[in-house]
Amino acid sequence: MKKIFVTKPYLPPKEELSYYYDKIYNSGVLTNDGPLAKELSAKLQKICEVQHFNYVTNGTIALQLALRVLGITSGEVITTPFTYVATISSILWEHCVPVFVDIEPDNFTIDAKKIEEAITEETKAIMPVHVFGYACDVDSISSIAKENNLYVIYDAAHTFGARYKGKALCSYGDISTLSFHATKLFHTIEGGACLTNDDALSFKLEWMRRFGHCGDNHMMLGLNAKQDEFNAAMGLANLAHIDFIIQSRKQAFNRYIDNLGNKYKRPKVQDDLEYNYAYFPILFDSESELEQAMNNFITHDIYPRRYFYPSCNELQYLKKKSKCKISEDISRRILCLPLWSGMSNSIIDMV
Repeated sequence: MKKIFVTKPYLPPKEELSYYYDKIYNSGVLTNDGPLAKELSAKLQKICEVQHFNYVTNGTIALQLALRVLGITSGEVITTPFTYVATISSILWEHCVPVFVDIEPDNFTIDAKKIEEAITEETKAIMPVHVFGYACDVDSISSIAKENNLYVIYDAAHTFGARYKGKALCSYGDISTLSFHATKLFHTIEGGACLTNDDALSFKLEWMRRFGHCGDNHMMLGLNAKQDEFNAAMGLANLAHIDFIIQSRKQAFNRYIDNLGNKYKRPKVQDDLEYNYAYFPILFDSESELEQAMNNFITHDIYPRRYFYPSCNELQYLKKKSKCKISEDISRRILCLPLWSGMSNSIIDMV
């Protein structure tokens, strides 16, 4: 039997991908905002319901660009400890200090009620995460940010296809970032994006992602975050199947629920959230129970993942330490079960 990993990238039919590859060979254009990258960006901009969609090489660089374009290269950024390390890496890489606010016990997103007490004179922005595709308290976070003259940058890496309060979940905030890594439900192999409704920010983002060039003029400090045509081809081919991808994941998700019932706690889906079925996390009663389950899985060649462990406030290289009891507790007891589109009932039942 093949090994069962936590996810499997969706791969479109070869002939559909070849259609786009033929276009690349006919045009001879491989990068520098070629026709496929532009086509994909235009389609995703409409799906994400934003004015501007800046397609980049990965989700981490999208976060770094978001901080940089807002002029946040020092000071403090309030964020969640319950996230993938890339969220924290982007803050540190831009010479800022992550300030951790603990999470809600129900859906594991940042606890908006605790944000204000973490704000200081050094606070420049709030970087919440819609973890596992569940929505942060966007209204409260927006109000807090406005009252304190702070930017909001959402790490929306898990949100593609999710909608909240009638609009795309990735459309909230001053800037929202996406990841199109191969592990995501929609992927371009590697990829990411910065989303904004601000014309000036998008204009600067476009300069920054291509070395700071505007034509032949070098306008500002930038880097190379442009996406190439082959990755865009994968994105266009996958996008044609996005409805199947989400529906198939929904079926697998519900099959797990049918099998497990209420045996394990799961994040709570908000009433106004149209979920995208990005992950299937379960919470064990103790870390020892989780470890026992992991050992059992491995003997059957099943490899779930401890998303997210450890709690990021416990990272050993942080200079500024803090306690986040809920995040620390949940991070030790949570496990994401294998989930992908096209997953067979027999595999789900075995897991």
